[in-house]
Amino acid sequence: MPADLLLTNAVVYTLDPARPWASTLAVSGGKITSLEDTGPATEVLDLGGAFVMPGLVDVHNHHALAGRAELFELTFGAGADLPDILAAVRARAASLGPEEWLTGGAWASTLVSRLSSADARRALDDAAGGRPVSLSDDSRHNRWVSTRALELAGITAATPDPPGGVIVRDGGEPSGLLLEAAGVPVERLAGDLTPAQHRRASKRAIEILHGFGVTAFQDAGVSTDILAALRSLDLDGELDAWVVSSLLVNDPIFGVDPVGAPLLEVAQQYRTEHHRPDFVKIFLDGVPPTRTAAFLEPYLPDETHGACFHGTTTMSPDELTEWLLKAADAGLSAKVHCTGDASVRQFLDAVAQVRAAGFAATRFQVAHGQFVHPDDLPRFAALGVAADISPFLWVPGVIPSAIADVLPPSRAARMQPNRTLLDTGALVAGGSDWPVSESPNAWEGIAGLVTREDPHGRRPGALWPEQAITLAEAIEVFTLGGARACGLDDVTGALTPGRSADFVVLDRNPFRTAQVWDTRVAETWFAGRRVFRR
Repeated sequence: MPADLLLTNAVVYTLDPARPWASTLAVSGGKITSLEDTGPATEVLDLGGAFVMPGLVDVHNHHALAGRAELFELTFGAGADLPDILAAVRARAASLGPEEWLTGGAWASTLVSRLSSADARRALDDAAGGRPVSLSDDSRHNRWVSTRALELAGITAATPDPPGGVIVRDGGEPSGLLLEAAGVPVERLAGDLTPAQHRRASKRAIEILHGFGVTAFQDAGVSTDILAALRSLDLDGELDAWVVSSLLVNDPIFGVDPVGAPLLEVAQQYRTEHHRPDFVKIFLDGVPPTRTAAFLEPYLPDETHGACFHGTTTMSPDELTEWLLKAADAGLSAKVHCTGDASVRQFLDAVAQVRAAGFAATRFQVAHGQFVHPDDLPRFAALGVAADISPFLWVPGVIPSAIADVLPPSRAARMQPNRTLLDTGALVAGGSDWPVSESPNAWEGIAGLVTREDPHGRRPGALWPEQAITLAEAIEVFTLGGARACGLDDVTGALTPGRSADFVVLDRNPFRTAQVWDTRVAETWFAGRRVFRR
C-alpha cells in the first residue's frame, strides 16, 4: 500500500538505534512505514530542513486537573506572595454568588508558615467576602481554606486530625491550612464538575499538551469522571493522544469516589483504542515541605515534631505488598508516589516480593523519587522498576527551597540522582507532574536534566550538578523511556515502521542550540494527522 504522506528535506531524529537519523519519513494509515512503500499518490511535504523527532511522552501528569484549572478555577503562579493571592481572590470573588465556591491555586510551599495563622485565614475571609475558598499549594497535596469552607466541611477546634492528614492549628482553632487527607472533606464539597465539564477539561488539557509536543501521557490518578471523559472523547474520534490511566488505590488528596477495589472492578469498561486503564496508583507518602514524606533519617527539629521525626508511610509494608500482588494478579501495573527515601525502600522491598511471586512482566514506577538512599539505587534496574522523574524538582526553585527549610543541607541538596540511575541500568521516564509544574513544557525539564540549573535564570546555582545527563539521554527520557515505562512502546516513542506516526516538528535543532529550554514546537502530529500548528 503506497504511503499517504512523505516528509522530505528534514532532520529526523528517530530514537531507533539501528537508524538514529534520517532525512525523510513516510506515513501510511496513521503509522510509520518504509520508504519503499511510497508511490505516485503519496503526498510530499517538504519541511525545509526542519528538525523532526518522536512525539513527547509525559509519564506523569494530572491532565484533567490542569484542564479544570484552565477553564474553571482561579490560577496564579508559585511566585505569587500573600498580598498577590489575596488581591486575586478579591477580584475573582466579585464575580461570584455569596455562597459560590472559589477554588484554585497554586501557592508556593515556602508560604506554609505564613498561612498557618488564624490571622491569615481571616484575611482570606475578607478578600473572599465570606465565601467558601479552597486554594491548593504547588504540590496539590495541601489546601488553604476560608472560615466558611471549614464550616461547610464540619472542621472545628474539636475535629481530630484524620488518618494521613493534619489540621494545622493556631491557638487550638483551625488555622485554615489543611495538610494531605485533612483537605479531603473540603475537596469533596468544592470539586464537583458535570460530565460535560469533565469532558471539556480533558479535551482542553490535551490541546495544551499538543502545543508542547506531547502525543502520549500517563495520568497519575484518575476518577470514574475522568475515565468517562476519556472514553467519550475516544468514541467520538476526539482523543488525539495515547493515554494510560492510573487507578487510585488510596486517595489522600483528591476526594474522589470510588477508589481501591470498587474502582478496579469497573475501570476496564472505559478502555478504548487510545485509552488504557493499565496502572494502579498508590500514595505511599506525602511531600517533604510539610514533613509528610517518609525518610530514613529525621527532618530538622521543630516545635511540633521534635528532633527525631522521620515522617510516615500511608501503608504498612504488608498492606503495600498485598495491593501490589492484587494489582498484578488483575493484570495491572503500579505507579507508587514516593518522595522520601524510606518510602522508596519500602516500595522496592514490596516489588521484590511481587517478583518472587512470579510476576516478571508487571511494570512498576517510583513516582518522583527525589530522594533515594545510595544502597537502593542499583535496585531499580535489578527489580525492573522505572524512575518517574518530574521537572522543576532537579533545578533550583520554589520546591527545592521549601525542602531546604526542613532537611539538613547535606541531604536537601542531593535530589534526583538521575545520572546514577541511568548508569546503574534503570529505566528513567520523564513526567511533568502538570499542574504541579506550571506547564507541561518538557523542554524546560530536558534543559534542567542537562544543566541542573533553573532554565529561566531566576534562581542561581545548580542542584547536584554531578547528576546531570546528556541531551540525547534527556530526550530519550521524554520519549522512548516514557513509552516503555507506561507500556506504550508497542505503539509510540520512536519513529520506526509499524509504530504510530506521532512526531513533532521543532523550531530548531536542539543538538545545535545553546538555548534548549526555549525550544518551541512548530507542529505536532498524532497518528499521521496534524493536531497542532503554531
